[in-house]
Amino acid sequence: MVFLWVLRNKKLNQKTLFNHMNVKIEQSWKKYLAPEFEKFYFKQLVHFIKNEYASKIICPKGNEIFNAFNKTPFDKIRVVILGQDPYNKPNQANGLCFSVNDGVLLPPSLQNIYKEIKTDLGIVTPISGNLERWAKQGVLLLNTTLTVQAYKAGSHQQKGWEKFTDAVINTIAKLKQHVVFILWGSYAKRKESLIQIHKNFVIKSTHPSPLSAYKGFFGSKPFSKTNDYLFNTGQTPIVW
Repeated sequence: MVFLWVLRNKKLNQKTLFNHMNVKIEQSWKKYLAPEFEKFYFKQLVHFIKNEYASKIICPKGNEIFNAFNKTPFDKIRVVILGQDPYNKPNQANGLCFSVNDGVLLPPSLQNIYKEIKTDLGIVTPISGNLERWAKQGVLLLNTTLTVQAYKAGSHQQKGWEKFTDAVINTIAKLKQHVVFILWGSYAKRKESLIQIHKNFVIKSTHPSPLSAYKGFFGSKPFSKTNDYLFNTGQTPIVW
């Protein structure tokens, strides 16, 4: 009998469903990630997350935990951008790395990302920080930790999410080719070891945060480099 776990955030009045044997995730991903859902670490992770949502304010909302996967099916992936934690202010994170909900002020890192897009491609900065428009074009906006306690950065690190997202990165790199992996900052750069670089393309620089953007992010031109690679491998460039 399948046991249904309900993750409830009482303060935000949000529910999301993890089925012990059948995680609620976009169908094309389930085909490749099903073995991870059966592993002991993932069952421990679900138990931990269940208790966190039941007793604390957790970001993002429960039904947005797997938003990166649900907005970008496996077969549509052309670009992967890696983040670390979700934003930890309530109603700010939406399950896509570096992205915020419509109407939310742009965080500093996203402001710098938009500045580099303008310099790199001449595109005017949009008002909205919701990057779902990228996700729908095949840009997987993946945080390596998918949840966080409100106002406590890093609070859900080393609980199992990193094992899961490492498996995601490795699966993409093994089963697909000509994918652009954008690694910003030292944490993301460590994930390069998971990527088959002979058949994919890696772009690295410092992180777009105010602490490091002027040390190599600005002027790195990741967006034009991505589009050049996509074009040269017969793919449609991203409308950033």
